[in-house]
Amino acid sequence: MTPDYGVYHSAKASSVRIFFYTYTGFFLASIIGHILGAAFAASATLYSPWTSGFDNGNNVGGLVAAILAPSGGFGKFLTVVVALSIPSACAPTMYTFASSFMAISHYFAKVPRYVFIVISEAILIPVAIVGAVHFYETFADILDVIGYWSTVYAAIILVEHFVFRKNNFSLYDTEKWDRPGELPLGIAALLAFLCAFGMIVPCMSQAWYVGPIAAAGTGDIGVIVGFTLACVVYAIFRAVERSVLKR
Repeated sequence: MTPDYGVYHSAKASSVRIFFYTYTGFFLASIIGHILGAAFAASATLYSPWTSGFDNGNNVGGLVAAILAPSGGFGKFLTVVVALSIPSACAPTMYTFASSFMAISHYFAKVPRYVFIVISEAILIPVAIVGAVHFYETFADILDVIGYWSTVYAAIILVEHFVFRKNNFSLYDTEKWDRPGELPLGIAALLAFLCAFGMIVPCMSQAWYVGPIAAAGTGDIGVIVGFTLACVVYAIFRAVERSVLKR
């Protein structure tokens, strides 16, 4: 799932081949699950046992159990296997939590990695306990927020790369990655992020909140507005930041 954490590719390796291997791996590993999930979700409203499982069995988990129920004991075994496999998706996230904190500051880098893992578990367990009661709604709400965040983040990265780095990877000085005094302060990115979210909020339409612009009839246009505004605002702020701070 995350081979980039532990594999260093040779600089002589074909970038096209690496891309093909990576994309094919992701595609083949997920496309079957996506197609089956879409088929089951679309059929759930038409087949009463599946509808009942979805409505009464904590949503997705209940639907999976209802689908596998005709297989008897083997179906229950598969349900258990699916349930036990889900926590494995947390492992890369926990690793990222640790490595990200260690990259923020030299002080954090001195802390053993397992300490951050323990901290992440201390956060994850109570959230899981609370979320287990309303798993599907909680999961959907979190994904919605991540969608807004990732869109703004992508806009900032793309503008930085294509406008200010001229799509030239040689303009990235990777030797300075652990020397904060020589890196951009990130003020432009932070301001662009805040400005974008200032417009996303009134434009979002979610189960837990509907902004005034979305309520006026536009629907949820938060992603489009956030991406567009982040591109424009970051380009302005970053130009000022570069001219003033020379980083």
